[in-house]
Amino acid sequence: MMRDYSNALLALRAGTLPRNRHTFRVLLTAAAMGVSLLLLTGYTYWPRSPIELASGQNMSRAGLYASWKKGEVVVLMRHGERCDRSDNECLGPEDGITRNGNQVSAEVGRSLGQLGLGQTDVIASPSTRTAQTAESLFGHPVASQDWLFDCEKMNLGQVMAHKANDRNLVVVTHSGCIGQIESQQGYPHAEISEYDSAVFISLDKRSQPVIRGVLNPEDWKQLAIKGGK
Repeated sequence: MMRDYSNALLALRAGTLPRNRHTFRVLLTAAAMGVSLLLLTGYTYWPRSPIELASGQNMSRAGLYASWKKGEVVVLMRHGERCDRSDNECLGPEDGITRNGNQVSAEVGRSLGQLGLGQTDVIASPSTRTAQTAESLFGHPVASQDWLFDCEKMNLGQVMAHKANDRNLVVVTHSGCIGQIESQQGYPHAEISEYDSAVFISLDKRSQPVIRGVLNPEDWKQLAIKGGK
């Protein structure tokens, strides 16, 4: 059998067509195995983005509804639509968000509120766009912390150090900071986070923080309703 595979592979490399059916079948099998190995290798060494929590029962399967009620969740949320990268009308200064971004952030905030904010702390990057987004999300100004603006030095341990016991933490930050943490957690090629999207993190059975998945702004409403049932 190994000789058959070797002959088939030699024929494949030479670009010649095998003369008998058996060798041709072996050639097809070898080619299929090669494609499967390539796909498997690519899947192993090219990690995807974190799962979409709005898909199926991913939110429930990750235990995030229960974890949220216990105050065990960290949410990394990207700011709203940037004014300086959009043709939409600015909410205020050009380094802030647009009026459209403000509206989307407010809608996300209402859905987030349905999950319950009684045991939730919020911090934001000191930039204008994150400050505006945080105020749109929660209806009031939010305390800023300078370290949230230094994405190159950010790591998940640093984020977790700012989480109080039995309290959720929402961090309004930047796509670069979110991407940095995703890369450190095994997603170096994750898609750039959308405006007002969120990455959910909770502890695993070994009490280690784990990225559970991503929630995009258009999906917040339906998940907030599910969580309130």
